[in-house]
Amino acid sequence: MNLVIFDLDGTLIETAGEIGLAANRTLEDFELGPVSDSDVRRWIGHGTGWLMKQAWLDKGQDPDADSTQWDRVMERFVHHYFETAGTQSYPYPHVMETLVKLGEMGVARAILTNKEGRFTDRVLAAHGLDKTLLDGVVSGDTLPVKKPNPAGIHHLLTQFNVEIQNALFVGDSETDIKTAKAAKVACWAVPYGYNHGRPVADENPDRVVEDIRPVIEYFSALQTILRAQQH
Repeated sequence: MNLVIFDLDGTLIETAGEIGLAANRTLEDFELGPVSDSDVRRWIGHGTGWLMKQAWLDKGQDPDADSTQWDRVMERFVHHYFETAGTQSYPYPHVMETLVKLGEMGVARAILTNKEGRFTDRVLAAHGLDKTLLDGVVSGDTLPVKKPNPAGIHHLLTQFNVEIQNALFVGDSETDIKTAKAAKVACWAVPYGYNHGRPVADENPDRVVEDIRPVIEYFSALQTILRAQQH
């Protein structure tokens, strides 16, 4: 069995617009001005709670000053993001057909994201990324820890009974690459994602690919090698 694990935001789906919309609606609820799209893109990757803390700090507010107020802030963000999730996002080029082809090849396809499960589910459902295209999903609150802790990768390797050398992780950020390296899994990166405003090549992935289509060739070659070893 082979396994490919994808990050979600910035790797398979462009989500910055709808996350930013929810963040700015939340800030407006508290009579604060909006944050920029470029800031939102820099802050994506550590979960929505961390992103909102960056937005709050950007407005000169202290998220730790009043826990009751911060609970209200996050309640409003959850409300708004539940409304916007899946409404402005879209799959990057070649994502859908690549997932189909990998499935036809017998490659298990999984997502490992720091996005909370309730939002992951809405984004996936909005774009038809169901069980015909994905075999497993680990969200930011599925396990007690999230990326860059490698537990999510270990969980998926165990779930699909796949050895490390038969798995590949594809992401767009330093967090993704640290996660894969901690798990000793091959790691590729796409350059069009978020990575906190820095070129993802600077994080030293095993390979940078313009889109996810080369994953097909990777597993085709790997399967050829495995078949040869069995004879």
